[in-house]
Amino acid sequence: MPRPLPILTAPTAAGKTALALELAGAFPLEIVCADAFTVYRGLDIGTAKPTPAERQHTPHHLLDVADVRENFTVARWLRLAEAAIAGVVERGRLPLIVGGTGFYLSALVRGLPLTPPGDPAVRSQTETELHERGLDALLADIAALDPAEARRMERNPRRVVRALEIYRISGRFPGSFGYSAPAQRYRVFAFNSPDQDARIARRVKTMLRTGWPQEAEWLAAQVPPGAQPRPTVWQALGYPQALALWRGEVSFGDAQEQIFRATRQYARRQLTWARTQLGAEIRDRGEVEKLLRAFLSSEDQLE
Repeated sequence: MPRPLPILTAPTAAGKTALALELAGAFPLEIVCADAFTVYRGLDIGTAKPTPAERQHTPHHLLDVADVRENFTVARWLRLAEAAIAGVVERGRLPLIVGGTGFYLSALVRGLPLTPPGDPAVRSQTETELHERGLDALLADIAALDPAEARRMERNPRRVVRALEIYRISGRFPGSFGYSAPAQRYRVFAFNSPDQDARIARRVKTMLRTGWPQEAEWLAAQVPPGAQPRPTVWQALGYPQALALWRGEVSFGDAQEQIFRATRQYARRQLTWARTQLGAEIRDRGEVEKLLRAFLSSEDQLE
């Protein structure tokens, strides 16, 4: 069997990109990004997308592959990611998958759920119900039928709508259909930073001061944030608050605090996903760097 390929994951703001670029200085790496919002062109500041200089230093894949008006799907990401990974391997280089979007990483490691096609009418009805009854009510409906499926939703509105849509069509939730076969084997390297909260706070403050509110206003001109169903791109962390700041609806301090709290909650969910869904042991950054260097140095890995 081929050696597994490395995945580097950590919560938002922990320093995944910096570590990946350090490793790229020592190994012939190309980075395959596993992030649900860096796929969109124009979302550069609020997604902490790698800079042009960083991308020139090391090839990055799966950045800027979608227009903000598109609803980018995990199936599309997986198709593009597997093609990018195969291309890197064919060039005799090493793909390093880097990101924190757990659903994308799970699709890569386990394959896609083999759920049946959806029904636009059922989906529209469920989205209306989400708007009228709220996320907690729909989650309670799922939990009453399958508590494990409700936990798997991770409070993600899109996944809740999808789960109920499939249940109402088939009488089964998506998690019961199994998965397609993954194209490769992977080994997950996961880390967290002991000063994670401070790192998040610094990042949010810096991004708000360096153009994030203007970027959110640009996004609003492309995709109205109040549209129903809620556009996928407006599920990106912090953009509603950054837009409110630009429009003078909230103070800088309030926007900063709201984004910090939402980001901290998301970071905790990322760690939980890495442990429970990817089977990763959460280590410190230094230990993961040492393990990855040893893994990438393996002669078998370089063949």
